[in-house]
Amino acid sequence: MMTPKERLIFALDVSTRREALALCDELAGEVGMFKVGLELFVSEGPDLVREVARRAPVFLDLKLHDIPATVGRAAAVADRLGVHYLTVHVDEGGRSLAAAVEACSATRILGITVLTSISDADLQAAGLSTNVEQTVLQRAQLAAERGVAGIVCSGQEASRVREAIPKSMEVITPGVRPAGTNADDQARVVTPAMARLAGADRIVVGRPIRDAKDRVSAARALVAELG
Repeated sequence: MMTPKERLIFALDVSTRREALALCDELAGEVGMFKVGLELFVSEGPDLVREVARRAPVFLDLKLHDIPATVGRAAAVADRLGVHYLTVHVDEGGRSLAAAVEACSATRILGITVLTSISDADLQAAGLSTNVEQTVLQRAQLAAERGVAGIVCSGQEASRVREAIPKSMEVITPGVRPAGTNADDQARVVTPAMARLAGADRIVVGRPIRDAKDRVSAARALVAELG
C-alpha cells in the first residue's frame, strides 16, 4: 500500500545538473519519485540519471517512439541505469512496447496513451476519427495486452482506464494542477483529489511545485490532498 507521499512524482523540468540536484536535495523527503524528462536528459545525459537515482526512484520520461529493435535496445540501457519507470508511446501499434518490456529486468514500462496537451480537435487535425477518451481506452487496452506495468493518461480518462486494465497495473496521471492554478499548456487537467478519486495511483506534478515560493510547502499540500 502506497503512502500519499509515494503517490507524488515531481517533474525535474529544468535543463542543468545544478538545478536538478538542488531540487532533488530540497524535495527528496517530500515526494516519492523524481521524473527526468527530455530537456534534462538531452542536456545532462545518463550520468545525471544515476545521480538522481541515488536520492530517490527515477521516472525516466523519454516517451520512446521508434521501431521495436531501437526501442528495445534503448529500454535495455535504461534498465542498466536502474530507473524505476520508462515511458514508451503506444500509438505505433504495440510491438515496440513488447520489445521494451522484454528488454527490461527491473525497469517498469509505462504506455503513453494521449498526451495531456492534446484535445479532440488536435486528434481530428491529425486525421484520427476517434475522440480523446476513445483513443486513450483503445491504447490502454493494447498496452495492457503487451505486458506493460502501467498506463499514462489524464485524470479525465483515469476512471475508464482503471476499469479497463488489470488491477495489478498502475495508472499514472500527469497534467495535475491544484485548484485555482493555471493550466499552462495542458488541455486536460484535474486536481490531485480528482485524480485519486478517478483511480490514479500516482500523479506527476512539475511547475506548481517548481515555481512555488515555498516548494516544500507546495509539495506537502499536494501530498495532503492525495491522502
